[in-house]
Amino acid sequence: MLYDAYEMQKSMLAGMGAASKLTSDWLLSPANPFAYVGTSPVIARALEVFAHAAAPRGKPDFGLAATIVDGVSVAVSEEIVLRKPFGQLKHFVRAVSGRNDPKLLIVAPMSGHFATLLRGTVERMLPGHDVYVTDWRDAKYVPLSDGTFDFNDYIDYLIEFMGVVGPGAHMLAVCQPAVPAYAAVSIMSVKNDPNLPLTLTMMGGPIDTREAPTSVDDLATERPYAWFVNNVVATVPASYPGSGRKVYPGFLQLSGFLSMNLASHMKSHWEMFKHLVAGDDTSADATKAFYDEYRSVSDMTAEFYLQTIDVVFQKQSIAKGEFDHRGVRVDAANITKTALLAIEGERDDISGLGQTKVALTLATNLPDDKKKYYMAEQVGHYGIFNGRRWREIIAPVVEDFIRANDPAQSGRAPQAAAPAAIEMKAGEVSAVAHA
Repeated sequence: MLYDAYEMQKSMLAGMGAASKLTSDWLLSPANPFAYVGTSPVIARALEVFAHAAAPRGKPDFGLAATIVDGVSVAVSEEIVLRKPFGQLKHFVRAVSGRNDPKLLIVAPMSGHFATLLRGTVERMLPGHDVYVTDWRDAKYVPLSDGTFDFNDYIDYLIEFMGVVGPGAHMLAVCQPAVPAYAAVSIMSVKNDPNLPLTLTMMGGPIDTREAPTSVDDLATERPYAWFVNNVVATVPASYPGSGRKVYPGFLQLSGFLSMNLASHMKSHWEMFKHLVAGDDTSADATKAFYDEYRSVSDMTAEFYLQTIDVVFQKQSIAKGEFDHRGVRVDAANITKTALLAIEGERDDISGLGQTKVALTLATNLPDDKKKYYMAEQVGHYGIFNGRRWREIIAPVVEDFIRANDPAQSGRAPQAAAPAAIEMKAGEVSAVAHA
């Protein structure tokens, strides 16, 4: 019933939004005599803000058609190198030859948003790396006949993806996937997997949520497991290919994200309205672009969501060395070759300070010269992997770490960063993104 009610509300708002957009365009049309009435532009812009907020959104495109290599713009194409029911491995192929740049698998979160949330991460790493990304599927489009997908399957996918990328590659996990990526490296280490990554970079990941718990951690622990089963799991309606599948809906995740910083979101929309009234379309478009991505959400399978709540947030099983994957104990002490980089944001209100850093302490058999920690000052959760500080301060740390632990890159300097396609305004947008 919850999902059906949401679909009905979404349809109603979409219709109202479309009508508001038509009215806004009419009020602003030079052919309309009412456009010259003093209040018309104000009313039109208010309707435009509502129309943008109410518009339905699907999966965004990465839209990375080019990058800069050795000071020259080169074409970039997207290639799907492996398709699986719940996700695919995407390769960003640069139109260059004769290079030996590090192969990098960027692991996107499966946490309600699409992989395009990491567009800025991919864009920044493209000039000097051969980039792959995990492109997770929206669970409501996966038929029941394709089976289930849980935390163990996520680990299996990462190991299989690394096998496709091949030996001598690197892995970078942003937020939620830091935990399964850490587990995957432990499993691959035990099995002497030839595709074991040379490095694993974990950015703002909840390796151990007992360290500096945030409101997100409190929400996951103050209620029993059964509460999540009974209150946040919904059934996909008949209008989707995944009809009948139990999921944690993306719209619930989005509601949670919005409620965490409601005042900032309201301020962002108020500022967007003022920019539109003042004719500052550039600033308004920056805010729109951010929310186009932010409001594009996907469903997670119920089994993956619930197992994550249980394993990561309520029991901290991997941090405690109490999690078994397909009969193999996940123990950080097994990591002896893969160099580890933990990156945290000083102002991260989703993964608190120390939650990622603890991964270095747990890897007791990894030499100290293969461990590195970096705390980004004045940076919130999203600012770790997107925005100016990511491009100019944090990304160089990642690049240097990758090359320092890759024998094939000895003596090679990293590529200069490509200029950002869109520079968000530091006021209203970065306030929402905690940058």
